Parts: sequence; C-alpha cells; structure tokens
Amino acid sequence: MSEQQQGSQESTKGQGFETRAIHAGYEPDPTTGAVIPPIFATSTYKQDGVGGLRGGYEYSRSGNPTRTALEGNLAALEEGERAFAFASGLAAEDTLVRALCRPGDHVVLPDDAYGGTYRLFDKVAQVWGLAHSPAPVSDVDRVAAAVRPGETKLVWVETPTNPLLNIGDIEALAAVAHDAGALLVVDNTFASPYLQQPLTLGADVVVHSTTKYVGGHSDVVGGALVVRDLQLAEKLTFHQNAMGAVAGPFDSWLTLRGIRTLALRMERHCDNAEKVVAFLADHPAVEEVIYPGLESHPGHEVAQRQMLRYGGMVSFRVRGGEERALAVCERTELFTLGESLGGVESLIEHPGRMTHASVAGTDLEVPADLVRLSVGIETADDLLGDLDRALG
Repeated sequence: MSEQQQGSQESTKGQGFETRAIHAGYEPDPTTGAVIPPIFATSTYKQDGVGGLRGGYEYSRSGNPTRTALEGNLAALEEGERAFAFASGLAAEDTLVRALCRPGDHVVLPDDAYGGTYRLFDKVAQVWGLAHSPAPVSDVDRVAAAVRPGETKLVWVETPTNPLLNIGDIEALAAVAHDAGALLVVDNTFASPYLQQPLTLGADVVVHSTTKYVGGHSDVVGGALVVRDLQLAEKLTFHQNAMGAVAGPFDSWLTLRGIRTLALRMERHCDNAEKVVAFLADHPAVEEVIYPGLESHPGHEVAQRQMLRYGGMVSFRVRGGEERALAVCERTELFTLGESLGGVESLIEHPGRMTHASVAGTDLEVPADLVRLSVGIETADDLLGDLDRALG
C-alpha cells in the first residue's frame, strides 16, 4: 500500500459512504491538483539506483498507481484494511482459492452458486485436489453439517445468491466457519458495498465481480478481494503478484469512475426493482416472484437486518414452463437479453440456458421456468410496460 493510498484511506474513516466513494484511495495530484487519478499506462518505472523505488513501484503487475487508488477505495467502502483488484471476478476467486487452499482441503459452496464459481471449483479446483460440497446458505444447520472437521478451509457464501436470491445470515455463518477453523468468504456482488458490508458482520474475505454494480456501466470487466486481517492480506499480495491476473490501469480507472455514483445508482436500482416486483406479483402470467424485499421471502428478516435495502436483482417463475420463460426473454425491448448484471441498463436472462448452463444436471440446477432480471435505472413506467408486453 502506498503512503498516498494509506493516507487517503485513513482520512476518510468515519465518513459517510458517498464521501468515501468519491475521496477514498486518492488525494489530488500534488503537482497538478488533478482531482481524478490519472491512467498510469506504464509497464515499468525508473528506479533511483538499484532497489530505489519511487512509491514502491517497479513493475505494473506488482503495482500500478491507478490500481492502487482503486484498491484503496474498495477497502474503504467495505470497511476493510486491504483490497486487491483483478482482471475479473473469477480471477479474484481463483487467486483466493490458490492462496488459502491446498490439495486435500475442502470448501462448502452455496447449493445455488453462480455457475462460473461452481465451474471453477468443479472443473478446475477439483482436478487440483480441492473437494467441495453444496449447502443452502439460508440453512445454517445444513451449512454446519456440510463442514468436514479438519478439512474445510473455506465456507463460501453468496447473499443474495445468484439467481435464486436466497439470503445467508452472515453473522451466524461466520460463527459456523470459525468454529470449524475455516474462513467465511462472502460474494457481495449482488448487494454491492453500498447495501451490505460483510466484513463488519464477521466475514473474513469479501469477493466482488466489479464488472457488476461496482463498475455499474457494462463497460469494464474486473474483480476484487477485500480483507481486514493483514496476515491474510500478505498471502493475497504474494499470490496476486505471482499469478498475475491483475486489473489494468484503464480498467481500474473505469471502475473508479463507476464507484463515484454507486450510492445514487443503487438507490435507483432498488426503487425500480420494488416497482417491478409489485407489478409482477399481480400479473397472471407469473407463478412466483423471488425478491428479498418481499415479506413472504424466507430470508426477508435476515436481509432486513444486514442489508440497507434489497437490491436491483429480481427473479420470477413464469406459468407455462421453460418455453414460456424463453419467450418472455425474447420479447422484451428495454430489458436487453444478455448475461451479466448491475449496469445502468436493464437486462433479462434465462439462467438455465445462459449464466447457469454449467450446473445443468447437477444438484445446483436452476428451475427451467426461471427468469432473472437486472433492473436498471431507466424510467420505471417504461420498464413495467416492457414487461407487460413480454408477458402477454
């Protein structure tokens, strides 16, 4: 961590989220007064004699000032001590797994995990010798039962989960992990740091696909890890450099630009999502609406306790099965048919055929009639009209 990053992070502690989103991680340039971090498009740095590094920078895989600014900002938003920015969310996950696990170890995964995460563990890490077991994040007892004493190194949680929006009690799950001598990893992508800060609830590591709400504009791919424990940070520092899947300077700059409006965007995402949920709940073509903000949602009370609001992701099941669900996905106009989520534009997808195709035929398979919405920040009435036309 550079002196500038440390100073900026310290100076924003205790300030509001919106203030930290704009100011943490970077002080105005002392030479020019520039209030926005420059894009340091350089691979290497002049040394003042052998080993005489300026600000600790020697090679941009090991450190780049633009990435340093992003990492300081993310650490402040998640109320952590250190953050690490990667080329993608899966690059962050892979680095974390290799840093903390060894062949013969075991990980507990959500039984409705993101398909890419499941594929990483099932097709890549398992070949390496890392075992995994699924458990519902909403059932603390079943998560505890999935733990293998002496073998489980990580309890991996998404909350809300992707795409079924199940809720895990972070404090309770942290206790389960720690009692077993394991670490609790929380994928906070769906909530974003604005709605939820897992480290303050007992989690050891926060994972983000910064491609989603953090970047927020569907124009950059990235990932991040955030921790409080400095010994854990040392391991991640070594592996980030050794494995090399780091965020580039332009990607870091784009992500930082997105973060500055994260609070405003999340409020609008939530406003629109609540209106979409109310509309779908009364529509005759909809079998079930899945959203943590509904009092009928089994995780509502936990979400109410640990989240500021309930997010911009909505899932629903369509009457008429898979074919009807596919037809709805193809008929929308404002809701763009596409993978990913968390951008300013609204997206619609069929998880079973798209983001979660990798779990087809496994215990993690999602319902064929499920549709997932990433509700954007457009005019709400226009979004409702688009869904009404698509549902027929």
